[in-house]
Amino acid sequence: MNKYIGSTFDDFLEEEGIKDEVENGSIKKIIAFQLQETIKNEKLTKTELARKLETSRAAVDRLLDPYNESVTLFTLKKAASIVGKKIKMELV
Repeated sequence: MNKYIGSTFDDFLEEEGIKDEVENGSIKKIIAFQLQETIKNEKLTKTELARKLETSRAAVDRLLDPYNESVTLFTLKKAASIVGKKIKMELV
């Protein structure tokens, strides 16, 4: 017998009409955090990353900003590649 009664968190987000928005924001925050950790571990500065990405320091700040969801998949993949990582996506 299930001792928990009620809907799931996913059900709540769907009822509120914000499930996609919350999931997208979560994904960006996780990727930004992982990139920041990798950059820190590799002792790579934002300026060096910008040079390798052939972009500006401001663009790197947007890339690493967990709340900026306007970064393209292409940019995420390129940044990941520069730090020796890959972006993995799948349909479930």
